[in-house]
Amino acid sequence: MATYGCARMTVSKAMTALVEAGLIVRRKRAGSFVARPRVHAPVLNIPDIQATILARGEAYAFRLLARTTRRPSDDDERALAADGGLLALEGVHEAGGRPFALERRLVSLTAAPEMASADFAEKPPGAWLLEHVAWTEAESRISAVNADARDARLLALDDGAACLVVERRTWREGLGVTRVRQIFPGEAYDLVARFGPGA
Repeated sequence: MATYGCARMTVSKAMTALVEAGLIVRRKRAGSFVARPRVHAPVLNIPDIQATILARGEAYAFRLLARTTRRPSDDDERALAADGGLLALEGVHEAGGRPFALERRLVSLTAAPEMASADFAEKPPGAWLLEHVAWTEAESRISAVNADARDARLLALDDGAACLVVERRTWREGLGVTRVRQIFPGEAYDLVARFGPGA
């Protein structure tokens, strides 16, 4: 108001317009903040989060939180693992030094045995798989959740914040490759698909 010499109502209307345009995020009892840039990803593609963030000109990092090799524990995991074990990974993708996505991934060591010794300092698990293991079939499920206390802490969000969840499975000629669950802050990601007749 002081800078532009206008009324409080005018500033409020301008801020509301910025919120509607997705440029400002308002949080109760915290204030108004510049929104994170949205990543647009095709619904029917498997995006490389690292490449997407670097293409936006932001610094990228992957912080590995947990890594274990184990036997499958249920029928769904046995179908993924085939006759081998599973590599279970949990980590956070960061963009510009801020959490961008929380990832929990299971990888079939039958389909990708070299991944057991892969170093994810340079390439995160998803990018590693896209580079080393060809897939022939994929299934994606998209949903919305409210972040629980642990996920909110890892994503630097308020408890119960709205998040977008992308769950994906891939196969190579019927053999399971990976199952991943990625949780994105709701304001940071949207999904785009373009369709046409006969396409």
